[in-house]
Amino acid sequence: GAKDTLAPLLSVGFDLSKFPFMHGVYTKIGGFDTRLTRCGYTGEDGFEISVRAQDAVPLAKLLLASKTASVQPCGLGARDSLRLEAGLCLYGHDLDENINPVQGALVWTIGPPGSRRRLEPTFLGAHNILTKEGKPIKVDKKRVGLSGHKTPAREGAKIFQGDQEVGVVTSGTVSPCLNVPLAMGYVATEFAKAGTELSIEVRGKRVTTQVAKMPFVPTRYWRVPE
Repeated sequence: GAKDTLAPLLSVGFDLSKFPFMHGVYTKIGGFDTRLTRCGYTGEDGFEISVRAQDAVPLAKLLLASKTASVQPCGLGARDSLRLEAGLCLYGHDLDENINPVQGALVWTIGPPGSRRRLEPTFLGAHNILTKEGKPIKVDKKRVGLSGHKTPAREGAKIFQGDQEVGVVTSGTVSPCLNVPLAMGYVATEFAKAGTELSIEVRGKRVTTQVAKMPFVPTRYWRVPE
């Protein structure tokens, strides 16, 4: 995996087991000056490396030459399918300036119920997404996962409950890990409960689907052992 590739290239004494998810540090990798962050948008235990432009190709070749793990180059298409499996949004598709955190199922970014940010919401826009009691406002639609359809559904496909149009697909792919079609979209709030039977219009035909919990594939973010 990623950590097996990085470990022998890091400075002596750098302990990856104590390097938490979503933390970054300036360090050398294979002698190159870098900014290393344990993150990534795939749901995996990965890393993002920032490096000077002139060092980018030599460092990439060094990583690809790893003898401790199989490393292969990939593009945004691979990243996009993995982030969808992990239930992660892509801005401009699943999120935009017209979607609030409640609609986008992102209230967890504000803090848990009873937290200071919920009870004393001083951040900009708090009154648009929280009640005076710190609870999420009621919204007309919510972001959901969709699975069980046999035909891949792409962005823009309409979602139905019976003959009633209730939403739209914002992301869709065939999962490389599960080998089945998956999708994400927005549906009217009353149809957002996991297990709700719906249908998607794909090339003029309706295919049955079901609201599913996300992530579709369990995430593997690193947590430092206590």
